[in-house]
Amino acid sequence: MTSSSDRSLAVDAQGTKTYEVRTYGCQMNVHDSERLSGLLEDAGYVRAPEDADGDADVVVFNTCAVRENADNKLYGNLGRLAPRKASRPGMQIAVGGCLAQKDRDTIVRKAPWVDVVFGTHNIGKLPVLLERARVQDEAQVEIAESLEAFPSTLPTRRESAYAAWVSISVGCNNTCTFCIVPALRGKEKDRRPGDILAEIEALVGEGVSEITLLGQNVNAYGSDIGDRQAFSKLLRACGTIEGLERVRFTSPHPRDFTDDVIAAMAETPNVMPQLHMPLQSGSDTVLKAMRRSYRQDRFLGIIEKVRAAIPHAALSTDIIVGFPGETEEDFEQTMHTVRQARFAQAFTFQYSKRPGTPAATMEGQIPKQVVQARYERLVALQEEISWEENKKQVGRTLEVMVAEGEGRKDGETRRLSGRAPDNRLVHFTKPEQEVRPGDVVTVEITYAAPHHLLAEGAATAVRRTRAGDAWEKRNTTEAAKPAGVMLGLPQIGAPVPYGRDPCDSRR
Repeated sequence: MTSSSDRSLAVDAQGTKTYEVRTYGCQMNVHDSERLSGLLEDAGYVRAPEDADGDADVVVFNTCAVRENADNKLYGNLGRLAPRKASRPGMQIAVGGCLAQKDRDTIVRKAPWVDVVFGTHNIGKLPVLLERARVQDEAQVEIAESLEAFPSTLPTRRESAYAAWVSISVGCNNTCTFCIVPALRGKEKDRRPGDILAEIEALVGEGVSEITLLGQNVNAYGSDIGDRQAFSKLLRACGTIEGLERVRFTSPHPRDFTDDVIAAMAETPNVMPQLHMPLQSGSDTVLKAMRRSYRQDRFLGIIEKVRAAIPHAALSTDIIVGFPGETEEDFEQTMHTVRQARFAQAFTFQYSKRPGTPAATMEGQIPKQVVQARYERLVALQEEISWEENKKQVGRTLEVMVAEGEGRKDGETRRLSGRAPDNRLVHFTKPEQEVRPGDVVTVEITYAAPHHLLAEGAATAVRRTRAGDAWEKRNTTEAAKPAGVMLGLPQIGAPVPYGRDPCDSRR
């Protein structure tokens, strides 16, 4: 096993500086971290090995501010790095993201060994700020109040060779009382459709076969450019891109979910039969207190229309339990909505105060034990529904895109894992022929569990793809790099399934 000092010497011998980016929060933060990695590599840094654990020349924290204990988590991690920094001359620590945008000078005051603090609007300045901190030998704090450059114009080190995020907008125009994101990310700003499509075409040219359109409120796209049907037009335009096999998007808001979007989903073959639609609460009273501009009937009406147009669509959601003032009757309305909607998956979160939000100071904060009990009841109901919905998949033949890092026990079980078109996780028997992430296998589902499907028989077809070629080329290239300049294998085979992180509850 190579020691930290040996690894550092290997890097120094190459004359190369290493970096590590630690990401907290939502899909937007994950995508921003790809930009930060690209910026650092463009500046001459190389990615530290996966097991570096802070043993790098530059460690960047890309933070989230939506959880009550987000700052405690950050300062705890910064504290653990303090002795490492003291013993490693030239090491630098940078903090960016939503918490940096919110706390600004507080970070350097609480952790004076931090070298750079930057916000959500100026991630492109990171290399310059690192160099300035090095030359001036003092911390650099630079927080822009508005977007300096759309993130997609920046260099990118994408985590996957076959699946990619494509940001179509930044910011949010909503005023949900539990969410601080609009204050930190600003008002919605849309990219021009031509720029988005050009980026997608370039990604497909590199071998990417699945893209996820990303926005704080993705289906409000067009409000900044004056076209209320811009999002449905964008989905249809994605359908004309040759080689693009799968299109997903996250996350829409029920307020802006219109019939033309449902039609575009149903009529565009490469738009996947899957929808993540945050509910947050099934109670009209609570929705009003949250400043969510829809009610239970409106939400269930959308679900009904989607199911009518796309019968095999898998629906998922986010739900907050224990919002201030939530009564037992309010909670029962959420349970009722879940029974009616029959989500394939629901990401449920116990309400926690987001500092700086109106909800944090509302009367009627619910006791922890009450929130916990309601949470457990909701989870039990959703587990039952998820299992019942997954059992309906048994006997179906599905095309599964092979993923990287999705099945933790794949090595022991001689299985591989991937995602069905509706984004359900499928574990399948490893075919005799070589199969790479990005390739597509056709399998018959034989068993269902609440959170995954299983195909125990042999694959009926294996299709090698340009996406698989791209994965193989990337990993062959990286494996050939000399020791000390290794980038390591990507940790994320495909964009994180929608709603996995609590930050998604803001939508």
